[in-house]
Amino acid sequence: MTTFVLIHGGGDTGWSFHLVAAQLEARGHEVIAPDLPAGDDALRFEDYVDAVVALVDSGREVVVLGHSFGAFTAPPVAARLSAAALVLLAGMVPRPGESAEQWWTATGYADAVAAQAARDDGLTGNDDPYVTYYHDVPRALAEEALRRESDHPSTAAYAEPWPLAAWPDVPTHFLLCTEDRFFPPDLFRRIVPERLGIVPDEVPGGHCVALSRPAELADRLEGYAVPTRS
Repeated sequence: MTTFVLIHGGGDTGWSFHLVAAQLEARGHEVIAPDLPAGDDALRFEDYVDAVVALVDSGREVVVLGHSFGAFTAPPVAARLSAAALVLLAGMVPRPGESAEQWWTATGYADAVAAQAARDDGLTGNDDPYVTYYHDVPRALAEEALRRESDHPSTAAYAEPWPLAAWPDVPTHFLLCTEDRFFPPDLFRRIVPERLGIVPDEVPGGHCVALSRPAELADRLEGYAVPTRS
């Protein structure tokens, strides 16, 4: 059995992984998908990391996933837990000392959005969340996700330099969503090799693939898991 620690992105909650959790639990795994602390603009990354680590039994084989902004929190969690694997799902890959606030300009995000929007007639980067984030998610699930939006991350964490001095010594995988209208696939095809030295794995689906294709995502996560040591 593997313990999967699933860390949600900005404005989200652990509920976003409830369908993936059901898939993994049905296969005999443990899933921890917490609501990260929210609603306090003084919170920092160490508060998010501490909140997650406190929920995990250190004796378990752990795979840590960070979605979107959760990619800033997931690596320190993986390092603290000596995780078997770290997975970034459409994740904002940070560099040491880089804040989330700086990430957008440093990666050329705006140019990548403009280029993809020119090809898809403005679907990418659209102001309508049902177009940009939830275009392939059943409407009822998308409405519930929007109802559950949280005030995360804090202003302090968003402006704080990423605290790790180097990428953790944990086997790392990147899952790129090929129909993502928030983070254009070509952006990650460029920056993941630059920043992590790996080629991203590609999965069909939009930015919120945990809601649109939970079984397929669970399959991928199982593939990254290391069998429990005897």
